[in-house]
Amino acid sequence: MTSKERLLATMRFEKTDRVPVAPWQFGRVDRESALGRELLAKTDIMVDIGISGDPILGKGAKTETEQLGDTTVTVLHTPKGDLTHKYRRTEITGATVEFFLKGPEDIEKMLSIPYEAPEIDASNYFKLQEFLGDDGMALVGFATGVAIPASWFSPEGFCLAWADEPELVEKLVAVMNERLVDWIDELGEMGVEAFRLVGGEYASVQLGPDAFQRLCVQYDRELVAIMHKHGAIAHYHNHGPTMRFLEQFVEIGMDSTDPFEAPPWGNCDLREARRRMGDKVAILGNLDDMEIINQLPTEQVLAMARERLEAAGDRGFILGGTSSGTYGEHAARNFIAMAEMLSG
Repeated sequence: MTSKERLLATMRFEKTDRVPVAPWQFGRVDRESALGRELLAKTDIMVDIGISGDPILGKGAKTETEQLGDTTVTVLHTPKGDLTHKYRRTEITGATVEFFLKGPEDIEKMLSIPYEAPEIDASNYFKLQEFLGDDGMALVGFATGVAIPASWFSPEGFCLAWADEPELVEKLVAVMNERLVDWIDELGEMGVEAFRLVGGEYASVQLGPDAFQRLCVQYDRELVAIMHKHGAIAHYHNHGPTMRFLEQFVEIGMDSTDPFEAPPWGNCDLREARRRMGDKVAILGNLDDMEIINQLPTEQVLAMARERLEAAGDRGFILGGTSSGTYGEHAARNFIAMAEMLSG
């Protein structure tokens, strides 16, 4: 089987020649280097990419950006008042120091922005899949409706907004989701074969199962249904403790999910997850990219990989990392070693 065939068959719980080994992106490895070419040839790499054309703000938003010393100030003009974002960068790192949304009242400002659907250019996705060929899978990665209020508020602000005005937060998610439905439908018409949905962890980690049901399950399953209408794969990204949400993942209808982190980074029990989700959702994981695959000796990584395989079984499981996409050369060689181990 080719890598692409192997990944698709695994997501459909079909028999494969071996369990796929899927690094996420090329990490810090140059894809044109000898190691990058070997990683592509020997593993079942998955790479997501953004698409030109903002489906959330569209073409109607008007912004101004100004650099003040080490701080980038962005002002988003709305009919109901300006929203301001500040990002500060030092020699060591960078971080948002002021978020667009400070309180529930700012949601109304955001919703007042006139919306005009963007012009979509998916050529970079098709170029990526052409580069990967049958040795990997390209996916269109995007933020789901819940990721918008969650990332435009501070973490504290998002939690307080949900506690104080849950209906208003849900209204924003619903509007964002409506825009995403049309965007995904158009991409499906263009022939996009796989999507990666990012955002559920904002609700699962910060707000809990009830909020996850209202802000993610309710809306994300609509997005997944559009993908499936076009025969495309829906791959769901959700960091953090996931065992409380397994049945809700199934309800969303996704084909596969990552990263299902093992302790101490998450709480995934692969055997229990497989038992509770049955043959509904394939799992990608759960060896940490940076702390395990990128740090430990190859023999130790291979031993841990064998443990994961024994726990998850040989159907509906993709052996991989925690989809950081930031691993280095040592991890790349360990990904290759795992694939060679499984190839016999």
